[in-house]
Amino acid sequence: MLDADAFRALVSGQRRGWTASALRAGLRLAEGPYRLAVAWRNRRYDRGRLPIERVGVPVVSVGNLTLGGTGKTPLVAWLARWLRTRGVRVSIVSRGYGAQHGGRNDEALELEQLLPDVPHLQNPDRAAAARVAVEELDTQLILLDDGFQHRRLARDLDIVLIDALAPFGYEHVFPRGMLREPAGSLRRADVVVLSRADAIDDAARDAIRRRAKTLAPGACWLTAAHVPDAWLCATGRAEPLAALAGRPLAAFCGLGNPRGFEHTLAAAGMQVASFRTFPDHHAYHRTDVEALAHWAEACGAEALVCTHKDLVKIGVDRLGRVPVWALTIRLELQGDLAALESQLTALAERAAAARPSDATA
Repeated sequence: MLDADAFRALVSGQRRGWTASALRAGLRLAEGPYRLAVAWRNRRYDRGRLPIERVGVPVVSVGNLTLGGTGKTPLVAWLARWLRTRGVRVSIVSRGYGAQHGGRNDEALELEQLLPDVPHLQNPDRAAAARVAVEELDTQLILLDDGFQHRRLARDLDIVLIDALAPFGYEHVFPRGMLREPAGSLRRADVVVLSRADAIDDAARDAIRRRAKTLAPGACWLTAAHVPDAWLCATGRAEPLAALAGRPLAAFCGLGNPRGFEHTLAAAGMQVASFRTFPDHHAYHRTDVEALAHWAEACGAEALVCTHKDLVKIGVDRLGRVPVWALTIRLELQGDLAALESQLTALAERAAAARPSDATA
């Protein structure tokens, strides 16, 4: 079975040779049925043959067009903070992919630390979770995390992130590429955000913007940069970036797009001696922790660094003799920010004006 890096290398064409070509041909054959199934499902929603449920309060969806990480969690946190500062009672609803034995997944644990005053409900039946948020938690607005393909729950604002490092999934739907659905589905988006925009040059950004505008001409366009902010340990203590500058580090992560984390570390000017990846939403077991400790010592690292998403699962500030730090980031948005805030303001006003009885009607 291919890991995330090997799969990207294969579907992007980076992996060459007869074996790779044969594998891509096989994946192309499997792509057709998947594409047809997605198109059939979307058509049923478009024509009203599948029900779309409303829960009586505004719903803002944050999703993506491709597989893997596009930086949704920082944007969800940004939106929640923006709404909370305006007095809106917000709840986050997500599927809970990767949660272990009914527990909370890594994204929920990370958001819980970032947003202690915002409830996060995880349930594969996201419409049911949204109803609980409204009826039992007096929620005024739902933030639907990873909701672009979840069309059963009606939304008032559809925000879609596309990753600057693989914006259109190598032009193929899974399994031949990384698109969750054909690129034309972007027409449903109200807002398109280019994530990790600082990882590419101006010409590449402009090319992606032009393509996105063709696919979603009515959507407002923003770019997002994941700016390194500070180091955080499991006890909650933070240190400035300079604390690890110039020191040999070993980095690891369990992300859908580990190259994004590599880019962020490079942007922070960190000296990474070795880099190790795990599958997305990886649950770190004792053997993993022991292997990481031995690996860090073997490569002479003075610290192990990871993402906040990984730190909340490991939960310790030291592996063996090596300290563990998570790199926290802040999101910088540019582009049609005024247009986004105007739409959010309108939804916040609707949420504030709704009577309690309206939410459960």
